[in-house]
Amino acid sequence: MSELWDKLIDCQHNIIEMFDQYGTEYAEEGLDYFNQPDNGWINRVWQNDNLRRAHIDVVNATATKGLWMMHVCIFPQLHNNGPIYGFDVIAGKNKMTGAFHDYSPLGGPNGAGANHNMVEWFEDTVSEFVPSKKRELPEWALNIFSGSMVAAGNVSDMEEADTIIDLAQNNLKVYLDVIGDHNNTGDPDAVLEGQNWYCHNQQQNPHTPRVMKSLGLNEADVEKFCTDMLFPKKV
Repeated sequence: MSELWDKLIDCQHNIIEMFDQYGTEYAEEGLDYFNQPDNGWINRVWQNDNLRRAHIDVVNATATKGLWMMHVCIFPQLHNNGPIYGFDVIAGKNKMTGAFHDYSPLGGPNGAGANHNMVEWFEDTVSEFVPSKKRELPEWALNIFSGSMVAAGNVSDMEEADTIIDLAQNNLKVYLDVIGDHNNTGDPDAVLEGQNWYCHNQQQNPHTPRVMKSLGLNEADVEKFCTDMLFPKKV
């Protein structure tokens, strides 16, 4: 193992503990097939009165491919106009090749949720962190992420890695604490449209399935997972 992987696995466990504390784990149709802890692939979901879907996806290929990947995403309930929480990281033994964290506003940076007070709080919270190497975002990402999104690449300094991990965990705790304050603030049809817009754009990301296949996961499983389970549109 490595210091970085140990930190990230601790982060994974902390996130699961928070999800257990705040929500109820449930069996989402079809997702159980992709929850294969014996193969190093974890997929679990929670919900509560505030959260429609809190999902953690981990691929631990440290022993076989020298890589570790985690995806965390939370959608509020459809009566809640709060932002979407996201944290994604992929890491080799000694560096994060990519780390991304955001409170993504409903409807994207130009949508109705851009001035939401949780989005503004997030902007203030991450404003002092400047990645040593900022990742440039493609169009699909610019369509949905806030202008304050943390997007870091080639993070080999452990202090910078610690900062990213701490931000993601601390901001998750705040998110879970305050998202319920915004229940019954959104029109369900508009919230659904905004959340599906987020999913639509995330599904345009070619990097995620490519990385998952490179980690040794079955190609057909990855295609189905990325289409139907990773960012499922709600109808």
